[in-house]
Amino acid sequence: MPHSPDWTKVARENVMNAIAEYDRLGPDQFFAEHGFAPTTTYELLVNERTYPPKAVLGVAYELATGQRLASGDFEGGKAGAVRVLGALGFTVRQIHRSAT
Repeated sequence: MPHSPDWTKVARENVMNAIAEYDRLGPDQFFAEHGFAPTTTYELLVNERTYPPKAVLGVAYELATGQRLASGDFEGGKAGAVRVLGALGFTVRQIHRSAT
């Protein structure tokens, strides 16, 4: 069961730095280097671009604390990454996929 990291250590600036790293590396290398996978449920919206909220928050935590989190170390949905990012003033929305 995932534990809850101390998210009070993560500032908006840490999230923006994680987003900059995502932009610099590109999705494939970002996921490979940090051990996360693409998002399937929610997306973080910043400057009209979308990002994987759980992966970005996990990297932001590492930037803030020096401690790396694995994907299984914390919750990514409404009770986890979505809530934390929202509290920092970010917009996170549910991905609506059209039925095929």
